Amino acid sequence: MQTFEPILSPNALRALEARYLRKDISGRLLETPGGMFQRVARAVAAAEPAYGASPAEVEQTERDFYEMMARTEFLPNSPTLMNAGRRLGMLSACFVLPIDDSIDAIFESVKHTALIQKAGGGTGFSFDRLRPTGDYVASSGGTTSGPISFWRVFCEATRAIQQGAFRRGANMGMMSVDRPDILKFISAKERPGEFENFNISVKVTDAFMCDLRSDGDRPHVVTNPHTGERYTLPAGLDVATYSIHDLAPHDGRPAPPYAVTSRQVWDRIVRGAWATGEPGLCFIDRVNADNPTPQVGRIEATNPCGEQPLLDYEACNLGSVDVSKFVRDGRLDEAAFSRTVRLGVRFLDDVIDVNNYVIPAVTDICRRNRKIGLGVMGLADALMELEIPYDSEEGLAFGRRVAELFTREAFAADEELARRRGCFANWPGSVWDVRHHRPMRNAAVTTVAPTGTLSLIAGCSGGIEPVYALAFYRHVLGGQEMLDLCGPFLRYARRHGIWNDDLARRLAGRTSLGCIEGLDARTREIFVTAHDVAPAWHVRMQAVFQEHVDGAISKTINLPAGATLKDVEDVYQLAFDLRCKGVTVYRDGCRTGQPMTTEKLDALCPRCQALLEEIDGACSRCPSCGAPLCS
Repeated sequence: MQTFEPILSPNALRALEARYLRKDISGRLLETPGGMFQRVARAVAAAEPAYGASPAEVEQTERDFYEMMARTEFLPNSPTLMNAGRRLGMLSACFVLPIDDSIDAIFESVKHTALIQKAGGGTGFSFDRLRPTGDYVASSGGTTSGPISFWRVFCEATRAIQQGAFRRGANMGMMSVDRPDILKFISAKERPGEFENFNISVKVTDAFMCDLRSDGDRPHVVTNPHTGERYTLPAGLDVATYSIHDLAPHDGRPAPPYAVTSRQVWDRIVRGAWATGEPGLCFIDRVNADNPTPQVGRIEATNPCGEQPLLDYEACNLGSVDVSKFVRDGRLDEAAFSRTVRLGVRFLDDVIDVNNYVIPAVTDICRRNRKIGLGVMGLADALMELEIPYDSEEGLAFGRRVAELFTREAFAADEELARRRGCFANWPGSVWDVRHHRPMRNAAVTTVAPTGTLSLIAGCSGGIEPVYALAFYRHVLGGQEMLDLCGPFLRYARRHGIWNDDLARRLAGRTSLGCIEGLDARTREIFVTAHDVAPAWHVRMQAVFQEHVDGAISKTINLPAGATLKDVEDVYQLAFDLRCKGVTVYRDGCRTGQPMTTEKLDALCPRCQALLEEIDGACSRCPSCGAPLCS
């Protein structure tokens, strides 16, 4: 059935060989990239006969699935590529697991985390239900060590299992701003190495943001989730050691002097984000305003990168369409793009039926809600191919056009599937029933994921991010380095006669064209990088997609190394005003070992130079001279 072998870059091949392609016990490869896509297409299309497809129709669907993946116009999330048609069979990328307030429940979730991460999935958690540090435990007569100590158990479990897993374990930890241990949570990752396999976000409510703006000097009130009792936080608390007994009861009487205010809590969040990139913010009321099944439950957490809000035990399988593959003859081929979007929805719906969710509770709710997350990647590359600056009104207009088109087509395809296959089981009482009166196959349909390795395989920019740099090193795959070159710029530079050895050498060590002399202003405007784009433009592009996407958006707001606390606060406030569901900042260089860096190269040997001249990039350390180009 395989109709052609995919053409992939050297870096893509290395990524696939390292983690995705089948190997025997000695590590010898047992399949090609085409064989992998064939395996996935066949496994997913196996869902089709249950809906009346004939053998010929199943074969055609399998061929369609194969060809859109082999052309890298669409790729599913990594667990689907890794596990479809193999023994594990777990195909979803993101899960949310509950952590209820008992030892049995906590360690049941630890076990579930291990099973999911062993198979390549990521997990998100809310620690809101755990009683605060020092609270009374009736069963033992003692006191609890608090949510941070149990959080550490999840962190160590991930560390223990990630060596033998398909990929490094990833987690999201969340806590509401009104929990007694919130100060401990905000500061938990201040020390290097602490909770390193967790991203963290503080859930802030609309009420908190309104209080902050109207009177941020009022005492911040927290609530014990176990007893419902309310407290204020006295100033001068030792963040590392305080317990519920150190807090002041808030029972209608005036708060004690020098209580921690909402503004001071906010400042701690901002300062942490400035120093380490964390915590991010989750605007939890905005998230639940788009909860498609409020009759089933309230959303309390997201997956590790924040793009998929999920109920307890829900999982979601993701896939992304490469927008840049549909830029043809100076325009977006909307018809071809739409066809791939619609086929992507069908693919992801089929994944639900062939998926081994590992845990019965996950299987149950996933089959009843059938959430999928179709997104896009390659937006920045598409803008460059069209010679539209990312940070411009024209760039936002193109982003809005893509977001409207892909969401409209995805919803239309989903409605068509509902009419042929039936609505998701929890459709009665959902927003699709009560608010929209629209049959839908899947409770959630669209999202925007970060597409880290997927965009590497596809040879495009990640998600809706601007390119990190026109040439940069990815530190991936167990510490290896990969040099990425920006294909659209390489093609443009050759077309306009500005590509030369000196430009290649200098781009390998710089993040943008700003320091390259002799280039016209329009070229600099078109080929902006993440750090050329002012933070407000980052947020505005995220908001443009959030207007249409029913999930959320994974987006990093890049800040220069010299950004101030005020810069971070402005980003957070703008994201709230523009109705984003979450926001994450990253100030360049604030962490060691960041996943993308630029580095100055003094000289290139002939083999390195030849590699650099390949449009799709080069490997990261040259076998001839040892220069850091090949991996």
